[in-house]
Amino acid sequence: MTTLPTGSRRLWRTSPLTYIALVLAVLSSIYPLYYMFVIATRSNDAINDTPPPFTPSGLFRDNLNRALENDTANLLQGIVNSVIVSSVVTASVVLTGSLAGFAFAKLKFRGRNGLMLAVVATMMVPTQLGIIPLWGLMQDLGWYDSLLAVTVPFLASAFGVFMMRQYATSAVSDELIEAARIDGCSTWRIYWSVVLPALRPAAAVLGLLTFMQTWNEFVWPFAILTPENPTLQVSLATLSYAYYTDYSMVFAATAVGTVPLIVVFIVFGRQIIGGIMEGAVKA
Repeated sequence: MTTLPTGSRRLWRTSPLTYIALVLAVLSSIYPLYYMFVIATRSNDAINDTPPPFTPSGLFRDNLNRALENDTANLLQGIVNSVIVSSVVTASVVLTGSLAGFAFAKLKFRGRNGLMLAVVATMMVPTQLGIIPLWGLMQDLGWYDSLLAVTVPFLASAFGVFMMRQYATSAVSDELIEAARIDGCSTWRIYWSVVLPALRPAAAVLGLLTFMQTWNEFVWPFAILTPENPTLQVSLATLSYAYYTDYSMVFAATAVGTVPLIVVFIVFGRQIIGGIMEGAVKA
């Protein structure tokens, strides 16, 4: 059994200040969500109470029903559309990112570095700069107010390609790929059976980030979709656009809208930990 030097042991000790900092960080992160839920369970007057309320009440179902019955916002349709769009975009970004990342990291072909530079260069262009030409293209394709308009342009991600390429460079050894080729594996079989399992932790992180970004996207869906066929963020915006904002109703709808994000975080979080632990055992 190896004994760590005294200085190293002191490094690994956790001081009371560390626990205090962690508790404060957790509380500051959770409090906005908790306060949203508290207001969602109360009447709208609670938003102006001083001091603010800290305990839930029993009006959550009534507030949520008023949000669901709002014909202008189409909240239920917005949730369904967001689930569809976010799931399709996430699956596509993970697939295309891992494929392109594997190709850029491990396959030898002419122009590889130049193409990778072009991919990275697209990350430097602000997204807002392409909204007007993209809106015109969607009009020409007849995709205005269609889920295709908020799905197809985002099926591949330059960040996803770059991230998976960087991870594949270190996680997949050239010797492992050569051994698979000697065994008679095709390039596709090498990707599916050798590379993709090794990329699972990075794919889980990319999937989580992509789902959250797509789920919370507002500017582009608001520009290309109508309130009759919205995503969740457009529905929430419609609920709050009035001379009088019913915060209890809006927060109740928002609380329901955060449930898929929590579920996805739990699922992908388990995959991340499982992949890291598997890699540690193999090492």
